[in-house]
Amino acid sequence: MAVTAQMVKELREKTGAGMMDCKKALDQTGGNIDEAIDFLREKGLASAAKKGDRIAAEGVTAVIAQGNEAVIYEVNAETDFVAKNEMFQELVKELGEHLLATKPADVEEALASEMSNGSNVQDYISNAVAKIGEKITLRRFELMTKTDADAFGPYLHMGGRISVLTLVEGTTDESAAKDVAMHIAAMNPKYISREDVAADEVERERKVLTEQALNEGKPEKIVAKMVEGRLGKFFEEICVLEQPFVKDGDQTVGKFVEATGGTLKAFVRYEVGEGLEKREENFADEVMSQVKGN
Repeated sequence: MAVTAQMVKELREKTGAGMMDCKKALDQTGGNIDEAIDFLREKGLASAAKKGDRIAAEGVTAVIAQGNEAVIYEVNAETDFVAKNEMFQELVKELGEHLLATKPADVEEALASEMSNGSNVQDYISNAVAKIGEKITLRRFELMTKTDADAFGPYLHMGGRISVLTLVEGTTDESAAKDVAMHIAAMNPKYISREDVAADEVERERKVLTEQALNEGKPEKIVAKMVEGRLGKFFEEICVLEQPFVKDGDQTVGKFVEATGGTLKAFVRYEVGEGLEKREENFADEVMSQVKGN
């Protein structure tokens, strides 16, 4: 019986196994879906499906910079324990190298792209899930390019719990670019400068500060001046160039970068699992739930 693309799709949906594994299973079983499912289960490749609805909010972030190209990305797993697994770390490394080499537009395109071993990224991850035993996802990534006159600042904190990639134009001082990345890892700013902050966000903050000042009983004639002063503090909290530099509190990050002759053009900061629902069960509870399930 000829194996069709629709049959492969159906088997993938039923098992969560990789596309090539599903095609092989159908070839081996003459196109019989049920027998193909058993074939995949015997090979340990159907287990990925059961993990599809689990929460993967642990894992690592990573940065790879090669010449004038760099990528920062996050790969999630279910537990911090697996994030330290050698096989998982090798998967993370290979995914980063693949992203840098192929430069996909988004995660969807990345998952469909073909790796050097002939399988696509989604199949590669599915096979890793079957071997490692946890849900694994490529969550996000961002690519950067520079010229020979610029510098990247890649920085990893706590083994990849936080990763930062900076691009400083007009200087080749990689050490300074990395120092700025370290500052961003610690202070978590949202913007480079106050010019990057949307007007409606500034206006919203100005309105809040005005109400605060009036509620404090301040005279209306000095409220406006007070609000502008407090807005300066607001910008300092969210704009990296206005923040006191963590390595030298006597100068701002802006002054530090200016001294290098460069300009901070871009930064990306990833923290593992930010914005994702976290697993609440502890390890002992997880073990007990597995014992009860057997």
